[in-house]
Amino acid sequence: MINRSFFFNWNNFKRYNKNRIILNFGPQHPAAHGVLRLILQLEGEIIQKTDVHIGLLHRGTEFLMESKHYEKSIPYFDRLDYCSMITQEHAYVLAIEKLLNITNINYYVCLVRILFDELTRLLNHFLAIACHALDIGSMSSIFWAFEEREKLMEFYERASGARMHAAFHKPIILSNNFLSNNFLHDILFFINNCFSTLNEMHNVLSYNKIWKQRLVNIGTINQESCINFNLTGVMARSVGIRSDIRLSSFSSYSSYNSLKFNSFIGSNGDCFDRYLLRMMEMGESLHIINIVVQKLQIGNVNTNSVNVIWDNLFKKNGLNQYSSMEDLINHFLNWHTGLTISNNTQSTYIESPKGEFGVAIISNNTTAPLRCKIKSPSYFNLQFLPNLVKGHYLADLAAIIGTIDIVFGEVDR
Repeated sequence: MINRSFFFNWNNFKRYNKNRIILNFGPQHPAAHGVLRLILQLEGEIIQKTDVHIGLLHRGTEFLMESKHYEKSIPYFDRLDYCSMITQEHAYVLAIEKLLNITNINYYVCLVRILFDELTRLLNHFLAIACHALDIGSMSSIFWAFEEREKLMEFYERASGARMHAAFHKPIILSNNFLSNNFLHDILFFINNCFSTLNEMHNVLSYNKIWKQRLVNIGTINQESCINFNLTGVMARSVGIRSDIRLSSFSSYSSYNSLKFNSFIGSNGDCFDRYLLRMMEMGESLHIINIVVQKLQIGNVNTNSVNVIWDNLFKKNGLNQYSSMEDLINHFLNWHTGLTISNNTQSTYIESPKGEFGVAIISNNTTAPLRCKIKSPSYFNLQFLPNLVKGHYLADLAAIIGTIDIVFGEVDR
């Protein structure tokens, strides 16, 4: 006999009203985002109870990192939220730099990191809005969005050689061989065209009567729920909570606080507010990218490789990388065996496209972390889903799932 509890918590459904229907939503449903499975209790078409299953995507990333050198774990972060790859690398790199007690990061390195973080924010939001619109029935947006995403992935490829899993941020060295005038000019050209694409998407969706009927006053949340369930990012800002680490006076990172930009908030906390915030954030990301490119052009950083951490480590050890064979051997060994970090515990948070993404690392005087803990916004968004959908029609479920913007690679780590 099949043990039903193996598949879901059957005890939750033993005592249910006989008038209710039990329905499986996903994982085959196109709006289920890959491996999501919901066991729904329905009274007519009204959702009364939801049991969430995250599927079989567990890869043990946090455990695998305990046997890898610090720098060799960077590609894992590309594969957590595979829609906002480079931003998650950034959090891990910042945590390693904290472990090394390195605070004087070159300003131009920070600018390059900001540049690619905001390009990644565009990648994520274009995909989120386009797929959300497609789930509801609007096909036009996905063609515009994927055209822009293709251009963004070309920037990824020119910088790292990879279109998605870039492994771009490094806690050791930042090579800027790609930072030519042509590269920066191409980004400025992209910005000008991207604004017109955003306007087209905004005009097609935001003023569409059917679109508003599907989103306004659907999946409403309040400030108390956001705080209790630790919701961050767009989810928190949609109810009026000013939650953006980039603008925080005490936890800003990578010189974000040296740039002038806005972070928008909503008031209703519904699906429409969350959609509008993502649209506005894309416009603001284009503004940030424009500022950063202007600063990079003025700074003329494309003359030499910007080497921050390795230079400091070699100078600290009294070594010069290329003056003798012994130093060259030491340089090779440092790269091959990895960084040895003394006993320390550090954590860092960044503002990823989906919310606050955090990394905590415990080092133990070896070349691999003793323990690494990842805090992903998708996990908290997903655990709040049963509260969001309760009392709504089954047809509203796809609209609600689309606006919480979840990726299961970072949910089940």
